[in-house]
Amino acid sequence: MSVKPSKTNALVSRILTFSCVDGPGNRLVIFLQGCNFDCITCHNPHTINHCTDCGDCVAPCPADALSFSAEGKVVWDAAKCTHCDLCIDVCPHKSNPKIVSYSLDDMLALVRQHHFFLNGITVSGGEATLQLSFIIELFKAVKADPALSHLTCFIDSNGSLSRAGWERVVPYLDGAMIDLKSWQSETHRWLIGRDKHRVIETIDLLTEMGKLHEVRLLHIPGKSDLDTEVDAVGEYLNKLPDSVQIRLNAFQHHGVMGQALEWEKCSEAEMDRFHDLLFARIQRPMLKPTIYT
Repeated sequence: MSVKPSKTNALVSRILTFSCVDGPGNRLVIFLQGCNFDCITCHNPHTINHCTDCGDCVAPCPADALSFSAEGKVVWDAAKCTHCDLCIDVCPHKSNPKIVSYSLDDMLALVRQHHFFLNGITVSGGEATLQLSFIIELFKAVKADPALSHLTCFIDSNGSLSRAGWERVVPYLDGAMIDLKSWQSETHRWLIGRDKHRVIETIDLLTEMGKLHEVRLLHIPGKSDLDTEVDAVGEYLNKLPDSVQIRLNAFQHHGVMGQALEWEKCSEAEMDRFHDLLFARIQRPMLKPTIYT
């Protein structure tokens, strides 16, 4: 249903109640709907836009879990849904009809249900910071609750948030993971639709604030420029504190749409080559993928 997020509710694409790859320790991960980037290589393209209620997904649904309301809105019946994701595959708008609106109280109840098994919560996307007011209220409430205050609060972001936005959330933020997907602004604009300047500003600001947990580099063989610009990339990364993790991500076809499906996937051998190129310049541990699909 095409409702808008507000300060006290969030539009959620999905929630993982247990993850060990989205920040330190065991984490509950909230994937918010909506993104201001349009990456050619996005592996979650259905999180980019909000549902337009066009209805292209209704008839193909094999479980009859989608229908129209009297107001002409697409309605999802979670009880009937088999999560085959055919609705996502046929959507022409890079959206998802299965978005759920969570109030702050509902989200806190979910966190409380699982908090004994968690080290923290991570808000991801889409681009999480497009729903910044909800994130601030959620993190503030977690920090104020004696039963939840041990949980660390992290954001996984594309780095597009302004300085003013980060300054609003930083009092309640324990760490952030930021993607750096190319070095040259021209390449960044081609791959993402925007230049890299805000991303670099975000990494620098979070470093200054002591809130940068991880920088992620996406290697796309023959397309991205992190390997051909490895001297500049290495020089920049060398300025980051040793406490900041560097994670190398390998481009794969999972979830990708359009022209990027024809691009070469990043093999383990190619990732090792990129790792060795970069390691020669920064001499620090970097996390590599454990699975290649």
